[in-house]
Amino acid sequence: MESLEQEKNKVNKTKSYLMMLLALMLFIFAIDLLTVAMSHLNSAVAESILMATRNPFVSLFIGLLMTALIQSSSTVTASIVAVVASGHLTLEQAVPMVMGANIGTTLTSTLVSLSYIMNKREFKRALSAGMLHDIFNIFTVIILLPLEIYFGFLSKLSISIAHLFIQDDAYSGPIVYNKVFTRPITEWISNTIDIPFLTMILSIFLVFAAIKILSTAVYKAFILNSFHDINKLIFKNPYMAFIYGTFFTAAVQSSTVTTSLVVPLVANKKVSVKKSFPFIIGANIGTTITAAIAAIYKTEAAIALAIVHFLFNFIGALIFLPFPKLRNIPVILAMYMGKKSVKSRFLGFAYILLTFFIIPFLLIYFSND
Repeated sequence: MESLEQEKNKVNKTKSYLMMLLALMLFIFAIDLLTVAMSHLNSAVAESILMATRNPFVSLFIGLLMTALIQSSSTVTASIVAVVASGHLTLEQAVPMVMGANIGTTLTSTLVSLSYIMNKREFKRALSAGMLHDIFNIFTVIILLPLEIYFGFLSKLSISIAHLFIQDDAYSGPIVYNKVFTRPITEWISNTIDIPFLTMILSIFLVFAAIKILSTAVYKAFILNSFHDINKLIFKNPYMAFIYGTFFTAAVQSSTVTTSLVVPLVANKKVSVKKSFPFIIGANIGTTITAAIAAIYKTEAAIALAIVHFLFNFIGALIFLPFPKLRNIPVILAMYMGKKSVKSRFLGFAYILLTFFIIPFLLIYFSND
């Protein structure tokens, strides 16, 4: 009986490995198709993109709104990398958009917490855990966005680091040249469809599908059992939780998956809100691997943007993780919000609608006017 079960597990793991490989190939293909589609857009569309993202606050809220709508910061950041690689978006314009995507991705864990709304105590803990991810990213944006706007802090630092990966002007990345192995197929598809906007929509859908397939395959192969088996070890100390958060999220390429795993644990008192925070910080760093994969065979600006994504989350971790008093501020705020939301459950829904949809949409709309 055991040998049959073991054989079944082996077959399932083999299937997961094949799915991972296929999803990775699909991801590379989709990113290349998006780059080709963007490079074929006419100058009027390109000018519209540049104009829309010239205001850093509009750029920030576009990133936030896009991620909140499609529920995947990995898809949004990978797509932004492709747009930068196509030359239709500058690094400086893309940086606030990536910051916005980091806030937008926190919506999922907050939505997961709403599933506990019928039980007051569980809902209070779950919502606190869900909002903790939001608050951490919002604080990091408040600190780093002004530095980027006034001093170009992240963009200049990332370009300096990107130079280490670029040997000369003719070289486009640390692994392969700009024309990747998928380019003949992607160019043929783009020319066959002959509508760049339609090709762009198709490629974004494929990026999203590839990330979903990849995250599901890795989750089944590596995370599902091990996460629950080593639950106590994961949250033993802040740095251990941080390392596991980074590792698990890098594996599934989705911070929304791993942070959403934490919400039920906090809701059911398996983990405290305070102990879950370092894991969430690690998850933020782990999710940057998607942009790195997307950028690894692109232009220097695209590589620099992937570095920006990492630096944003890494600096956020450096600000909060080593200092317990600073680390407690987001925790206290999240617990306060959880407590208030239990008294008026409408507050939780209002917070989601205002933060992720209404405020970004209104700011984008009025800024364009």
